[in-house]
Amino acid sequence: MKKFLYWACLAGSLVLSGCANQLSAPSQASDTQAATPTTAPPHTPLYPQGPLQPITTAQTSPHAVAPLFAPSDLWDRIRRGFAMPDLEGDLVRDREQWYASRPEYMQRMTERSRKYLFHIVEELERRGMPTELALLPYIESAFNPQAVSSAKAAGMWQFMPATGEYFELKQNAFRDDRRDVLASTRAALDYLQKLYTMFGDWHLALAAYNWGEGSVGRAIARNQKAGLPTGYNDLTMPAETRLYVPKLQAVKNIVANPKRFAAELPLIENHPYFEMVDISRDIDVALAARFAGVREEDFKELNPSLHRPVILAAGTPQILLPWDNAKAFERNFQAYTQGQYASWTVWTLPSTMSVAEAARTTGMDERDLRSVNGIPPHMRIKAGSALLVPRSATTRADVASKVADNGQIAFTPDVVTRRTTVKAGRRDSVTSIARRYHVTTADVAAWNDVKSHANFAAGSSIVLYLPVRTSSARGATRASPGKRAAGKSVKHSRGGKPSKSKRK
Repeated sequence: MKKFLYWACLAGSLVLSGCANQLSAPSQASDTQAATPTTAPPHTPLYPQGPLQPITTAQTSPHAVAPLFAPSDLWDRIRRGFAMPDLEGDLVRDREQWYASRPEYMQRMTERSRKYLFHIVEELERRGMPTELALLPYIESAFNPQAVSSAKAAGMWQFMPATGEYFELKQNAFRDDRRDVLASTRAALDYLQKLYTMFGDWHLALAAYNWGEGSVGRAIARNQKAGLPTGYNDLTMPAETRLYVPKLQAVKNIVANPKRFAAELPLIENHPYFEMVDISRDIDVALAARFAGVREEDFKELNPSLHRPVILAAGTPQILLPWDNAKAFERNFQAYTQGQYASWTVWTLPSTMSVAEAARTTGMDERDLRSVNGIPPHMRIKAGSALLVPRSATTRADVASKVADNGQIAFTPDVVTRRTTVKAGRRDSVTSIARRYHVTTADVAAWNDVKSHANFAAGSSIVLYLPVRTSSARGATRASPGKRAAGKSVKHSRGGKPSKSKRK
């Protein structure tokens, strides 16, 4: 039996070796034809000449291995693109607790973001930037494109007027691109890339986005001069900036692991929410929304830069519409035969005039003229201002591009001030004088170079700048400077202006 097994194994090995020789024969033949030597030379490893050099970041990709499957939703896609170093510390944990303990607030923010988040992630990936930055509008504005700060920063990326102008965001009488979804995102990412190039650190770049590049640069210089480190946690900065990156890190941590914080993120699918549609004629916002089959409120959320109830095609040649509604808009726009697309046009004022006079000239109700053009009370409209007025039935031409793209509206006070001197009573203070003459304590203090809680010596002279009202039609007439206290004299001097004021 043993001999039988021996011979069986030997026969099997011979058969297998024959098969192997047959299978390898074509390869050997081709090798022989391709190379003259009958035996291949031994492999010689290649070594670099000179010292080894480190691989720079520009030579590597943040995504070394491409995943084989598409992200299940947009949150998953954002998580895959996280590339910023994590910030640790008590401030991060404090902000995590703050957000996690407010599920309704988080739900509102994330629901609002679903209209814009896909576009932002697309732009970040196209530029090779960390996808954490897609979460920054949660910190800036809670993803509200109509948000305006006390410092007059606007939009979901919160651009100040001057910074918006620097990054070519138009701000005119008809639109404010600081609120525009596409334009403001482009400008914000341009700015963040610029700051990262300046500081070489994303945390410092974010601090500069909040505090200003000059402020961060000076803080770094102070630390360098003192021989101190210059990282984000090492710089002396305002409390708002100190919390800025911890807030972003906290939101990042919640998005990365919502179960850990008992948070529920709404499903945001990994596809575009809106489509860009061309318009070739001026069109009322209400009519555009009707063509698209969406509510006017939803239309404005995708086109938040529009100031007025009409879209001027020469200045805003594209609008954003929900993906499923874009084709409906195009069909209805082409098929419309019921008259003008726009019921408004623009009138440029030939001279400075009152609101009442402008209303009479255009045939509008004064309240309607104020409302549609955002004219504040006690103001006259300056010459050259571009006012939105009703379009006549015979008007066919749309607003010219020069006006649509650059039109502004400017005002001058309907009330001018005159320098006035009053004598202080025995118990007069900055507060009592401000109350008596209907001005602010800050102004009284600034005009007289005293503190806002100061008292005046009896009989001392107090400088005030009190209103002189101008008539809408016939020039200026002086108004009463206020109720005089018994026994106090009032003197006026012409043409004066405040020499000192702390108001901006």
